[in-house]
Amino acid sequence: MKIKLFTIPNFITLANLLCGCCSIVASLVWGDLTLAFVLILAAAVCDFLDGATARLLKAYSEIGVQLDSLADMVSFGVAPSVAMYALASQSVSVLALSEGVVAVLCFVPFVMAAFSALRLAKFNIDDTQHEEFCGLPTPANAILCSSLAMLAVRDGVTVAVEWIALVSVILAVLLVSPVRMFSFKFSSLAWRGNAVRYLFAGFALVAILLLRTYSIPLIIVTYIVVSTLLWIVRRTK
Repeated sequence: MKIKLFTIPNFITLANLLCGCCSIVASLVWGDLTLAFVLILAAAVCDFLDGATARLLKAYSEIGVQLDSLADMVSFGVAPSVAMYALASQSVSVLALSEGVVAVLCFVPFVMAAFSALRLAKFNIDDTQHEEFCGLPTPANAILCSSLAMLAVRDGVTVAVEWIALVSVILAVLLVSPVRMFSFKFSSLAWRGNAVRYLFAGFALVAILLLRTYSIPLIIVTYIVVSTLLWIVRRTK
């Protein structure tokens, strides 16, 4: 079987992977969580573009699917966990826990990396996630975590290590939860069937114009809340 490694979509996927690797270095070596966030954002753009390019050029391949998951694991699984670890290592305990316990809590964010692996593996074999997601998408989780870490360091906000550990566990659970979350894959441009997408896009645009970088965690948290409420309403019906 002839396997074509070097295609345009694959190069874009590799760019995603490289952005994730550089984000990890930015967090751990340079201590620059703003750059780490920007690189994760760039990885998310590449993640969108590789699929769009593959559809445009009709360059689908099984190796592209596998490569995409491997890149996502680094950029949206390991990199955001490292950013949260870097933030936790600079934090203090509000409960006056011992240094040993605090050191252990600093590693809790890596639970997100483990659950991201489960999330990505499930996505590859789940045929029900074409128009919506089952669980929190890894790019959304990565952008949320890295933006929180960036804003905390940039604004000089001291976040308790207990809160970082708690948020990490909640997000890890959301990654593999059964909650159905809407995607931005439009089957048509009609309002019918896309009302939630259009309304949310309008909300996100207004939030960005008014709050700038502070809008990023707000947008993603709102996405999680709205998706969860819609899922609960559908289940009750």
